[in-house]
Amino acid sequence: MSPRSSLTSRPITIRRAVARDATRLTRLVRRSGAYRGEYAAAVAGYRVGPDYIEAHRVFVAVGADEHGSRVLGFYSLVLVPPELDLLFVADEVQGRGIGRLLVAHMQSEARAAGVDRLKVVSHLPAVDFYHRVGAVRTGTVLANPPAVPWDRPELEFRVPPE
Repeated sequence: MSPRSSLTSRPITIRRAVARDATRLTRLVRRSGAYRGEYAAAVAGYRVGPDYIEAHRVFVAVGADEHGSRVLGFYSLVLVPPELDLLFVADEVQGRGIGRLLVAHMQSEARAAGVDRLKVVSHLPAVDFYHRVGAVRTGTVLANPPAVPWDRPELEFRVPPE
């Protein structure tokens, strides 16, 4: 079995992130293929620190392989105002349902917190993914140079009651 398939053929668990996950989450963000080329500057100095993990609802998808457990992706849910702040899946396991699993978990967490709508300011290459998992476009967030020199789509998840 290839290393790629062994990661997703075993159970994937989602757990609350802890401070010691900070380095792995930062690495996942900075290595994201969606932020190469013209987008690279947006994540070059980005850091998911222990303070961020403690302040927000950050959850990680973890899979096991022959070398132990590995973070496959993560998301961050901010409750005030309700927003999906971050969602990343490791490049080598994209297209295998991990992002969809994280979104379903995020919606469950939002519902449990009494949230019925969540904003997402999307990175341009992620818009199609968000549409496929149920987000609808609500507007555009204008560029904010030099940090983000391009306009970004604003979307919304509607979280139905259970």
